[in-house]
Amino acid sequence: MSNSSSITQFLLLAFPDLWELQLLHFWLFLGISLAALLGNGLIITTIACVHHLHTPMYFFLLNLSLLDLASISTIVPKSMANLLGGKRTISYQGCVVQLFYFFFLMSAEYSLLTVMAYDRYVAICKPLHHGTLLGSRACVHMAAAAWGSGFINSLLHTASTFSLPLCQGNSLDQFFCEIPQVLKLSCSDAYLKEVGLIVVSACLCFGCFVFIVLSYVQIFRAVLRIPSQQGRYKVFSTCLPHLAVVSLFLSTAMFAYLKPPSISSPSLDLVVAVLYSVVPPAMNPLIYSMRNKEIKDALWELFQWTWFNQQ
Repeated sequence: MSNSSSITQFLLLAFPDLWELQLLHFWLFLGISLAALLGNGLIITTIACVHHLHTPMYFFLLNLSLLDLASISTIVPKSMANLLGGKRTISYQGCVVQLFYFFFLMSAEYSLLTVMAYDRYVAICKPLHHGTLLGSRACVHMAAAAWGSGFINSLLHTASTFSLPLCQGNSLDQFFCEIPQVLKLSCSDAYLKEVGLIVVSACLCFGCFVFIVLSYVQIFRAVLRIPSQQGRYKVFSTCLPHLAVVSLFLSTAMFAYLKPPSISSPSLDLVVAVLYSVVPPAMNPLIYSMRNKEIKDALWELFQWTWFNQQ
């Protein structure tokens, strides 16, 4: 193809041709989607309905669940429709929209995880100032900043990516549209503008990573000064779910984008893409509910209230 104006659709070539394997991937995606919908839906409903969970930590967790639900809804339904219908295509406009929303939601989630690290730092290291530094208005502003930064970041990257001339065909070695795959189709040297934007974003991401690490260094130092083992465990129990979610998010995304080409293969690329784009939205509610007694108690309280009202 000579340029991007002649491209009306993209081919998504990540899945194998064998019908049985496509059906297996469909059922896998369906199971993960239902788990993400159920888990995040329960967390959103519980936090919204149970009054004593109206705190900064759970307000940010509610936003995280909203982002997870939106992100998995951006790429999985189209992939499932392609698998079930035996298709491999996505329209040019659909690819633009999918890339924009997925990058927007992933960027916003990373920003929100950084804000959640700050919330844990203030709650543990400066508890007397927590109400002042993280009042209701401050929390709303921080959450809005996370969503807004993701929107602006995605808008810039999407506009920059699709302004490039695409002259290397229309085949993407992925099951959804993402920036690295689209850049592979651009003409030689035309992608340097987008690469520069990626470098700037990478620097900002590294800054957020350093902030999260420094926050947890201070948190661990404060926790180790707590004399009782029960007190240390109680404080750790509020930090470990967030730390686990951050680790899952960063480890899978970094491996996907920074792994050396020598170990790259179609099957490995597919597994890694599923791990960083589809699995976290389903795992995050499980991580938080397993390690958080307040969430489990609130879920049980909500279940009992619903059950008795139906009798």
